[in-house]
Amino acid sequence: MVQPSSPDPSPQPPEPHAPPPMRPPSRRRRWLGALVAVLVLGALVGGSYYLVKRPPAEGRGGFAGGPRGPGGPGGPGGPGGPGGPGGPGGAGLVTVGHAEVTQAEIPITIDALGTVTPLATITLKPQVGGVLTEVLFTEGQLVKKGQLLARIDPRPYEQALEQAKGARLRDEAQLEAARVTLARYRTLLGQDSIARQDVDTQAALVKQLEGTVTSDRASEAAAKVNLEFTRITAPVAGRIGLRTVDPGNTVTAGGTTGIAVITQINPIDVQFAVPQDRIPDIQTPVAAGAKLAVVAMDRNRSDVLDRGIFSTLDNLVDTTTGTVKAKARFENTAGMLFPSQFVNVRLTLRMVNALVVPVTAVRTGPNGPYVYVIAEDRTVSMRAIKRGEATVDVIAVTEGLKAGEMVVTEGGDRLSEGSRVQLQGERPAATGPRPQGSGRRRGQGAAGAGAGAPAAAPGTAAPAAAPAPGGSRPAAAPAAGGGSAPAPVGEGTPATAAPSGGTAAPAPAALPTAEQRQRMLDSAKDDPEQLARRKQFLEQLDKGDPEALARWQRMQQRQREGGGPGRPAS
Repeated sequence: MVQPSSPDPSPQPPEPHAPPPMRPPSRRRRWLGALVAVLVLGALVGGSYYLVKRPPAEGRGGFAGGPRGPGGPGGPGGPGGPGGPGGPGGAGLVTVGHAEVTQAEIPITIDALGTVTPLATITLKPQVGGVLTEVLFTEGQLVKKGQLLARIDPRPYEQALEQAKGARLRDEAQLEAARVTLARYRTLLGQDSIARQDVDTQAALVKQLEGTVTSDRASEAAAKVNLEFTRITAPVAGRIGLRTVDPGNTVTAGGTTGIAVITQINPIDVQFAVPQDRIPDIQTPVAAGAKLAVVAMDRNRSDVLDRGIFSTLDNLVDTTTGTVKAKARFENTAGMLFPSQFVNVRLTLRMVNALVVPVTAVRTGPNGPYVYVIAEDRTVSMRAIKRGEATVDVIAVTEGLKAGEMVVTEGGDRLSEGSRVQLQGERPAATGPRPQGSGRRRGQGAAGAGAGAPAAAPGTAAPAAAPAPGGSRPAAAPAAGGGSAPAPVGEGTPATAAPSGGTAAPAPAALPTAEQRQRMLDSAKDDPEQLARRKQFLEQLDKGDPEALARWQRMQQRQREGGGPGRPAS
């Protein structure tokens, strides 16, 4: 019987790489971790609150509000303090474009999309069959009426003509012989030497031969026609297209494709559609004998292709579109109108005399169209108007304005009732020394946090402005000796120290690139008024207008400071 082995009483040595036993974290470490978590959470909440509640990056002191109050955030003159944004004493001016209400004649027009339609489109089809021996035209050539274009082998048709002539001559000779015999029979009948039946039979034979000769003459004429058809000529003057058959091929009479197509282009018509509501406006002057002028333009409406005269209206209205087809005729001497081309058509109905303002001056509000009228003291008032006829550039005003009044054409988005404005090209009026610390951010002055730096004593140099928190550029120090400071800088314009005896000039800014120009125009393509204002703004930039250059510099400054792309000019 095997005895079980007893366990070894000696202890086993510990493993050399066994991990140490885990100890629970101490109470002090737990409190420290909780404190760090609370601090991080508080920093996130505070940062979020700052980002949401922080003041705007650009104040309104350069527009409707006044200059910034002295001192930093919470100091004297800060947000809501005397002289702060929107507080009493705001003397900011808005630079605006303007125009005068004038009396002028404007054309009443109808714009439509038209299609160029040739007066005649002819497919050259052979009238006889045969081998195409010659093609005498060049593809795309302008041909004249009656010009020889192609020739079919004429030999078979020449032989057919000769046969027809021979048959006619034979039958004519037989007819002549029958007539002589008939005359002889009639003489013998008078002598009672022949029976009347023979005379009547000979007379019938003469008539039969006369009919045969007439048929022979017709066959000869048909043979001549077929021989003429071997010469393919141009039935009208126009432009010939691409040929579909090459020389050497056999063509058949009445083929479906033909040899080529000729389109008449001088003169030429344009067909377009007009609304059914404008039919009386067209019929009235046409019935009175007036010739309505029509202009054909390219798809961009930038170039005039040709000028013509209105022709006629169709005899029915298309019930699916509520329009009626119309046609105008153009001489097309320069050949700018091409068959089946799409063009923009402008039909001038009449001329009216009315008060007009630029398109950019009229705005639309809850109560209808209105304009900003500039008073003599350079304040604006909102005035409702009644619109009349309009063109691409101007709008007729039937009520609400008088001739000679000034209206705002540019910059109206920054105006309200009673705002003070400055016209383009005018020098800003002196408004006294600018308060120390009027920076770009609301309540952030050059004095930093606290009560603000004291002003320089008369006769001493003004201290350098401290940089404003947040990286905004400091404003220029007021002129020493209590002199007048320049007018407040417009929104987004970096303030610079003015030279002695002069005003602050904006730093030179590069003109917009082609890509920037296109982006500004594309973003307003759905709003004709906005698009017109932006085109005017770009033209002013190209002409070197100081106000336009300053506005463009402000837009670039906003983009550089991280506020996103500068707001396009409106």
